[in-house]
Amino acid sequence: MRDASAGSLCTAVLTLGLSWASNVSAATCPVGVYGPGDGDFVVVTSPASLPPPAQRYLFRDGRRGSTTDAQALVRCEQDTALVGGEGARAQAWPRLALLETDSTFSSHGAQLAGRLIEPASATAKAPLVVMVHGSERTPSTRSAYAYALAAQGIRVFAYDKRGTGESEGEYTQNFELLADDAAAALDHARTLAAGRFGRAGYYGGSQGGWVAPLAATRSKADFVAVGFGLVVSPIDEDREQMLSEASASGWPADAVADIDRLSRATSKLVTSHFSEGYQALAQLRTELQDKPWTQAVRGEYSGDMLRSSDAELRRVGRARFDNLELIWDYDAAAVLQRLEQPLLWVLAEDDQEAPIENSRRVLSRLADAGKPIDVYLFPGTDHGMFEYAVQPDGSRRSTRITDGYLQLLGDWMKGEVRGGYGRGRVLSAPKR
Repeated sequence: MRDASAGSLCTAVLTLGLSWASNVSAATCPVGVYGPGDGDFVVVTSPASLPPPAQRYLFRDGRRGSTTDAQALVRCEQDTALVGGEGARAQAWPRLALLETDSTFSSHGAQLAGRLIEPASATAKAPLVVMVHGSERTPSTRSAYAYALAAQGIRVFAYDKRGTGESEGEYTQNFELLADDAAAALDHARTLAAGRFGRAGYYGGSQGGWVAPLAATRSKADFVAVGFGLVVSPIDEDREQMLSEASASGWPADAVADIDRLSRATSKLVTSHFSEGYQALAQLRTELQDKPWTQAVRGEYSGDMLRSSDAELRRVGRARFDNLELIWDYDAAAVLQRLEQPLLWVLAEDDQEAPIENSRRVLSRLADAGKPIDVYLFPGTDHGMFEYAVQPDGSRRSTRITDGYLQLLGDWMKGEVRGGYGRGRVLSAPKR
């Protein structure tokens, strides 16, 4: 999860739904939430990755797409979203009232830019949640996730990660520094929303699953929610990805032992910041050179390091693989052991980027030990809680966020979990 845009929406086109007329409207909607007033909603955003007038939309049930797609489910007309049909069949959903307050706060010498989003429907006891981003470099103050939570009556504070958007500082993936930023963000959000919220905490997706729990141990957080994160180190993540590739591709049994050897060799390089470990990897590269799977293995970084020459790694290895201050052997389980606040952890069963088995075992062990942990598993989903279609070449094309995920986040933060959430399964839940 070092370079994935895990905390942001993918840009694959949604192909489900009704077709519009062949003429695509050039009208745009103000960024925000639109709904019929019965609790349903659609979020409309304008990500930099889409050229105007295209906008991205996201429904409560996870359907998504672009407003300029031929089969778009949403068109815009002034301050109204036209949903689900053509002409008289289209439902006009008005924009829901939100109070949005832009502000800045300081953390370790950098001014970070944030936005407090407050729905008019929120009660005085509504939860306040700080959005903790993943590894993306894109601005976060207009995150579709932030608006999706606000649409459910939650006060949301989203901020641009240091070195991104309007925030100062250098971009980093140092969990310690990012956790301090998140703790400062929560303190600032509490001040901005003083007297207008009940409990306050964090939501972190992907890499945010490493940062949000750590931030909660050093701030006045009341809860932590994590989606598609890991309770293992970045080194373990790399190894688990390779083992998942071996299983999916049917590589020979001896590949598993060789992957373990490869992981040990590359971990020596990264944990020493490329001051040690070259000789061991060079020897392993020679031993494995005739094995076909070595040309396909990826992981987060080990596959590329295996296929790089020793000279290349000595020359540019650190600049290429170790330039983001990542804590390679980060002990995520130890952080959760210290965490006393209620924790929601949502797993994507088929997660290729963050394989879940070891994380699932750790979470189960902590829950059995009495930690207040709710663990949910959504089948048929990949990283980002995306359902997918398998392409002829075996690759996956994301289709939608799985139904029930966004609603689960909102209900859990409000303390209103009840019934089922799409195809989600409860793996563990504390007594309430």
